[in-house]
Amino acid sequence: MGSTGTVLRELRGAQKSAKGVSLYSRYVNRPAGRVLAAGAYRAGLTPNQVTLISALFTYVALASVALVEPSWTLAVLVYAALAVGFAFDSADGQLARLTGRGGPDGEWLDHVVDCGKLLLVHTAVLISFYRFGELPSEAWLLLPLGFQLAAVVTFCAGLLREHLGKAAASARGPSWAAAPAGPVSRVRAVALLPADYGVFCLVFLLLGAPGAFRAGYAVLAVVHTLFLAAFLAKWFRELKALRAG
Repeated sequence: MGSTGTVLRELRGAQKSAKGVSLYSRYVNRPAGRVLAAGAYRAGLTPNQVTLISALFTYVALASVALVEPSWTLAVLVYAALAVGFAFDSADGQLARLTGRGGPDGEWLDHVVDCGKLLLVHTAVLISFYRFGELPSEAWLLLPLGFQLAAVVTFCAGLLREHLGKAAASARGPSWAAAPAGPVSRVRAVALLPADYGVFCLVFLLLGAPGAFRAGYAVLAVVHTLFLAAFLAKWFRELKALRAG
């Protein structure tokens, strides 16, 4: 087992492409995950154990949103736990690539945890609104449900796009080569920031000011819905092109 510095260098060489990744994930979450992956490697943890650690931080934070009255202390603790959980979510894949111990079981577990996170985060906000929100109108209770719908459809449609695309390419045989990745677009990386889960987590820093939290959460809900519409159109065109190609 090499030194931490050696492990970090190996992890840098095992990174996924930065194409289609927001600036937050590229410059904040992935580097943080790399440090956590190196620590997990030195501690002898498996990728699946790292996934479960990610789930622990995330789910405890979201349960706190639902069960604890909002305050600035809660805001900081929840955000910190969500950010750490997200970094561990990056670390499990990096550790799997480093050790070669990744597999369908790990990918399945990672997706299950992610899906549960998307369901729970908006459910927790809904419960918090109902219990502590003193809402201007009960219509605000519909907002987390709409946001949850947009988040889950985006997640599931993205997974289907990835797997159906791979299946279509595989069906064409070994002569069908995937198009090489194009250059990383800084403009696209900036444009994707509002859709990044790490950026979304920042809204929980406003928990101590319920009105500001509601406003920030509502803005993000609108933005994610617009991104969903754009992603669905893009993925549909890409899959249709694979059929016609």
